[in-house]
Amino acid sequence: MAVKVIMPKQGLQMTEGTITGWLVEEGGSCTEGTPLFEMETDKLTITMDAPATGTLLKIIHGVDAVVPITHTIAIIGEPGEDIAALLAEAEAQNPAAASTASAAPAAPAAAPAAPAAQAAPAKEQEGKKFATPRAKMRAEEKSVNVMDVPASGPDNLVIERDVLAYEPAPAVKATPLAKKIAEIENVDLSEVKGTGSHGKIVKNDILSAVAARIAAAQTVKAKEDGAPAGRTKRVVPMTKMRKIIAERMVASLQTEAQLQHVVRCDMTNAAALREVYKKKNKKISYNDIVLYATSRALMDFPMMNASITDEGIEMHDYVNLGMAVAIDTGLVVPNIKDADMMRIDEIGVVAKELADKAKNNTLGLAEMSGGTFTVSNLGMFGLDQFTAIINPPESGILAVGAITKTPVVVNDQIVIRPMMSVTLSYDHRIVDGAPAAEFLRRVKEYIEEPTLML
Repeated sequence: MAVKVIMPKQGLQMTEGTITGWLVEEGGSCTEGTPLFEMETDKLTITMDAPATGTLLKIIHGVDAVVPITHTIAIIGEPGEDIAALLAEAEAQNPAAASTASAAPAAPAAAPAAPAAQAAPAKEQEGKKFATPRAKMRAEEKSVNVMDVPASGPDNLVIERDVLAYEPAPAVKATPLAKKIAEIENVDLSEVKGTGSHGKIVKNDILSAVAARIAAAQTVKAKEDGAPAGRTKRVVPMTKMRKIIAERMVASLQTEAQLQHVVRCDMTNAAALREVYKKKNKKISYNDIVLYATSRALMDFPMMNASITDEGIEMHDYVNLGMAVAIDTGLVVPNIKDADMMRIDEIGVVAKELADKAKNNTLGLAEMSGGTFTVSNLGMFGLDQFTAIINPPESGILAVGAITKTPVVVNDQIVIRPMMSVTLSYDHRIVDGAPAAEFLRRVKEYIEEPTLML
């Protein structure tokens, strides 16, 4: 019986995905659980597996198609099977995209296969090659092009052991991240001069090459654009991630009643807590303390850990704590799952792992979805205080500033203390001003007196 292949729903905010490649051709065979197609969300490119075993009878949406979640994008079944009803359903979802598909007949019955000695697999005959996600990951680690690796898997598929056994010929030296960016930006590594150790090409070399290319292609002469003599201007196209961030931030401000509260926290005891852990050969950061205090305060004030939906206010008895991480191409917010059940040192370990994955572009969808509250820390950039925009559908976000030595009054005496500003942005549709202020006060209490939450 034929089954539909649909664009999966990954997280509350995702409404559509872009198909970036089909790993099985129409009419080809596929096996449940093996790679079928690649899709791109606003933040990630991932490989999706086939939901069933059979023949890919019809591809309804091809490469570069932007498809809403849950829409049918292909049909898997047996050769010769009648799929008219499924095609009609797909056409009803998106008439423009499916009109040509509905007119196409079901895939014909497969002809008897030729003996193995007489013919190679169809994909291999056509010279096409595919790779599993793990093979791609290993290829990046070894700084090799996965398409150069001989395939031992079915239908010319490169698998992990192929990459592990592959020894490439001497090539241009470049870091895995530099190669990834070069691939995305279509930069020829052989034309880039490396500034890293022993001439290795690093990320900044690729970014400089991209900037130079954009400048050369889009610079307008002063006499043509009215710029001052000897000066020019250029346009840098927005990436898909940048466009999505812009759309979501504008939508957040337009749809949510966002207000802010600010407190200053005395970090003296937080610094002492770090020293206690240091003596135990455990390292925790000030950001770990903020994350831990926030996760505990959220359990004390459930409305700050809620989301607004069409049906009402959705309450969560768990804390998936988002942490905003800046990367070269924009901003991502991975989530520390079940943060409320972790020790402070455990939160620190997970936070570091997620930050490293974000910077290396290896975050998975599960790590990017399902957040209930977010913390954004820009203190390392020297900002005393700032306001963050809520990450929908969450009800709040904490903006954490730098720790600075500040004169304050303690017991009627002026003393110097390490102070840190924390700004809460909250959705007034869910939380009123007084409970929001109480929540922020609780965060302050936990940060200033860490023993209260340990």
